Amino acid sequence: MIVLPETVVLPLKQDEDGTIRVSGTRVTLDTLIGFYQQGETPEELSAGFTTVPLADIYAVIAYYLSHRAEVDTYLKQRQQEAERIRQEWESRNPPVTKTELLARLDKKRRGD
Repeated sequence: MIVLPETVVLPLKQDEDGTIRVSGTRVTLDTLIGFYQQGETPEELSAGFTTVPLADIYAVIAYYLSHRAEVDTYLKQRQQEAERIRQEWESRNPPVTKTELLARLDKKRRGD
């Protein structure tokens, strides 16, 4: 007879900053689910993220499939925050044009 566990522990933890990671690793929920949504299988994910046990990958995907709306909301909020941070950084550090790069190179070559 098989003895079934009463509960399965979800291998996810939330950091102080709100990032959800696979317990005991630096791998984020965003990363695993992102690759899963692109068609990666759990086995392929396990091969790419060797710090994450295959059983944990299956548990995370099962959680995602059972709580898709909540996870999708979390992922969307994370994408929006990343975009906000990117725009903020770019506003303080505007991209350098090719002309500016060539001028800097020319100045350096002249020893100015």
